[in-house]
Amino acid sequence: MAIEFFNREKEERSFLAVEQLNLLYNLLTTILIIIFYERLNTPGQMLLERFYILAGTFALIFAYTKYPSPAMRLARVVAQMSLLSYWYPDTFEFNRIFPNLDHLFASAELSLFGCQPALLFDTVCSSNVWRELFNLGYWSYYPMIVAVTLWYFFKRHKEVERCTFVIMCSFFLYYLVYIFVPVAGPQFYFPVIGDGLVAAGPYPAIGDYFNLNPGITIPQAGRGGLFTSLVNMAQASGERPTAAFPSSHIGISTILILLALRADRRLAATLLPFYALLCCATVYIKAHYLVDAFAGLLSGLLLYALTSAIYRKFVSPQADNAE
Repeated sequence: MAIEFFNREKEERSFLAVEQLNLLYNLLTTILIIIFYERLNTPGQMLLERFYILAGTFALIFAYTKYPSPAMRLARVVAQMSLLSYWYPDTFEFNRIFPNLDHLFASAELSLFGCQPALLFDTVCSSNVWRELFNLGYWSYYPMIVAVTLWYFFKRHKEVERCTFVIMCSFFLYYLVYIFVPVAGPQFYFPVIGDGLVAAGPYPAIGDYFNLNPGITIPQAGRGGLFTSLVNMAQASGERPTAAFPSSHIGISTILILLALRADRRLAATLLPFYALLCCATVYIKAHYLVDAFAGLLSGLLLYALTSAIYRKFVSPQADNAE
């Protein structure tokens, strides 16, 4: 039964693998706050929020020791994965203190492709049908994470911990990159430099512009239908001018496809159309440059191998790794 994974009280470690990851990332970013304390906008608030996360984690562990049950164990996993919605915009609080690098990536696009693919893509596929399809793909990102995790829970329950570890560890490695590589993406950079420069350059460095002007731009506002509106709402609530290179949307969804292939080819086949649409959508909605998308694909393949190896070596050396 699936609940076997959530019912191992006697051999339980003090921390689940995803809790260890969150605590480690919390510690690393706390050290960064201390190092950059004078340069950050709200370092005191950031430290306080990390304390709340730490306290909440230990409160759930304490509750589990008092009332051990599959439901409480599941709550611990869900709580840690839900924190990704906090850790993602938090990367902006760090990278906003560094000079923006979008001009380098926009210049690379022009040199490699002779145009700005994000602009061309939107022009070629301008109908609402294409817009809805691509936004459906982009919106399916988090449902894909839920689908793969639940599939492992019900169908490959002995590997649920490995599955969630690979996903979470990959997210955190991306977030560490975003902290030190401040690229906002076309949806933020293009409106700043103006239409006259977007198509053919030159692409000016804008320094600390986003540190002083952190407001977001929604390039699809007022366009499309249901899924376009859903994506716009998600961006309005949690997007920041951060995390463009490499594309974690493509990287994580690539990892999800690999996990799905490991679990059941039928699951992978079901997710594959959404994955293809998502990969296109990252450039289509101007969230990423095309070079970000390629980097996302390559990094996803590498991170799947790396995080799987870390899990086998350090988390569960006796794990059953049979395909």
